[in-house]
Amino acid sequence: MTNTASTRRIAQSLLALAAFAASGAALAAASNPVLAIAYPPETLDPYNTNTTMTTAVTKTFYEGLFQFDKDLKVKNVLAESYDVSKDGLVYTFKLRKGVKFHDGSDFNAEAVKVNLERVMDPANRLLRITQFNRISKVEAVDASTVRITLKEPFGPFINSLAHASAAMISPAALKKWGSKDIAFHPVGTGPFEFVEWKPTEAIIGKKFGGYWKKGYPKVDQITWKPVPENNTRSAMLQTGEADFAFPLPYEQAANLKKNDKVEVVNTPSIIVRFLSLNMLQKPYDNAKVRQAIAYAINKEALAKVAFGGYAIPAQGIVPQGIQYAVKMEPIPYNVNKAKELLKEAGYPNGFESVIWSGYNNTTSQKVAQFVQQQLAQVGIKLKVQILEPGQRSEMVDAWPDPKTAGVRMYYIGWSSSTGEADWALRPLFATEAWAPKLQNVAYYSNEVVDSGIAKALVTTDSNERAELYKSVQEQLMKDLPRIPLVTEVNLSGHAKRLSGVYVMPDANLNVDEIAVK
Repeated sequence: MTNTASTRRIAQSLLALAAFAASGAALAAASNPVLAIAYPPETLDPYNTNTTMTTAVTKTFYEGLFQFDKDLKVKNVLAESYDVSKDGLVYTFKLRKGVKFHDGSDFNAEAVKVNLERVMDPANRLLRITQFNRISKVEAVDASTVRITLKEPFGPFINSLAHASAAMISPAALKKWGSKDIAFHPVGTGPFEFVEWKPTEAIIGKKFGGYWKKGYPKVDQITWKPVPENNTRSAMLQTGEADFAFPLPYEQAANLKKNDKVEVVNTPSIIVRFLSLNMLQKPYDNAKVRQAIAYAINKEALAKVAFGGYAIPAQGIVPQGIQYAVKMEPIPYNVNKAKELLKEAGYPNGFESVIWSGYNNTTSQKVAQFVQQQLAQVGIKLKVQILEPGQRSEMVDAWPDPKTAGVRMYYIGWSSSTGEADWALRPLFATEAWAPKLQNVAYYSNEVVDSGIAKALVTTDSNERAELYKSVQEQLMKDLPRIPLVTEVNLSGHAKRLSGVYVMPDANLNVDEIAVK
């Protein structure tokens, strides 16, 4: 599409949205907050998604035993308290009494047992099984007491239960719809009851009259609208068709701030953007080549050019805000050092390769082009290929044979949505996590890293865990299977009449307190 055609289409979209708003859309939004998000959910089953935005939507209907607050601290929700045995194997939970599911059935210990046993069963083929596969058994001691026994100590267990995927689904609804079709019929204990899901168009929830938290929710209805195009999402916010929009395109932030009915909010994130390098293929099997690439990229300039200043150079493998993250100096920009390392590696004139972007948005295209230009300075000539979501899944995430994987240099991001270092490291760097099992698409393998991750999982000593994770992160910065580029800032916008919606550090959303003046 030409720039002229794109501009004309955006202008037409703005005019249409303005007319729609003038006809009464703003009034409708006042009683029915509309949240414009970048991607449509692929399911409404929280146990069968790895997509942060999808779990944000499922939290409309579902709750778990715990949840994270806006600072990723764990707080009690359906569990009022818990005890852990000295050996770290047995967790006993006291549950909140008097809680109802949307279908009128009781939330109790048996419901916890049904949900965890469902995700633990390999026959159900749920994506989140790895989060719960250390559970040995779940017992309903009485209606308000549940006991979970682990196969081995698992330090991040409570964090795993606080993740949005660990939701409590009505056992009656599971029996009615089955483990597969429950994805289209969410029935939880959350503040909103499911009304309708039109894929790619809207997900609607209405106030649950039987919600256990008195006085909530504060609005009668909530509507999520997937809006992939950045410009349209921003336009909806400006015209009043949407009360909230996330993410906002960085390049439009200054203009949106001029609108006296809109507030632009930027908050810290734990989203780190990487270049992943396939270490099974030359020249990326050479550590000096990987180091050269790291030195050849100006991360401060990248943050300004691609992210409009709403990012900072990455301060290590694991971003600040994650438990056990080690803060490190960003890899400095040094073209001469990069050339020297390439020469030592046997590539004095550089080489040709390809960079794939795992995202097709404007910002990611800018990143790929920036990396292309930077590496050209040291003789590395890259072709840029932007992957559509289906291509990303087929060509990278689900590729069955590491030896034949076509990925070489790959731009991608990650956030540890459990708030601790295990999920920032194990899925990306453990040998057992080679794709398609998890997300180690660099096909990296190192005994120090594998051993450190494994030992940290089973120790109950937080000081020992910190030391283990420190050694792992230091080793990764030497090996650089993934080159950390930047940690971005979460940028959202909302109508000034809206309150109680915030973006969490992992780019999930919380709407517990949503209200409209």
